[in-house]
Amino acid sequence: MPDLPLADRHETVLPDEPEDLRARLAAAFDLESEEREAALRAAVAAHPGSPSAWAAIAAAVEDPVERYAYARVGYHRGLDGLRANGWGGVGLVRWERPTNRGFLRALVLLGEAARTIGEDAEADRVAAFLRDLDPAWDDGRIER
Repeated sequence: MPDLPLADRHETVLPDEPEDLRARLAAAFDLESEEREAALRAAVAAHPGSPSAWAAIAAAVEDPVERYAYARVGYHRGLDGLRANGWGGVGLVRWERPTNRGFLRALVLLGEAARTIGEDAEADRVAAFLRDLDPAWDDGRIER
């Protein structure tokens, strides 16, 4: 990736997720584990293009391989959204923009799951990508 000064890097902001999805995700986390997963699966089925929905289900499951798979889908759906909104593979996608957080959360969960299953090279690439997308990146902002 070219080393562009921050002033020369385009910032992409994803659009808001639908209100009904935000409500479904919030309600799901008030449920017990088994019911939560079912509610999150329903949210993903209703909004399969949502990186936030995929990140939410990735965060809710215990199995690291399952978490990895859900997070990878969320990451790729986020890339689709970024490209649809003008991101050309280079540029800023900052945490400070609330609508970017589902994608960034999926990316963090992907990196964590990759590390857990021994995909250290991928986990390192994810960490570098996060810092490239948001030079002020801080893993401590991600709610687990």
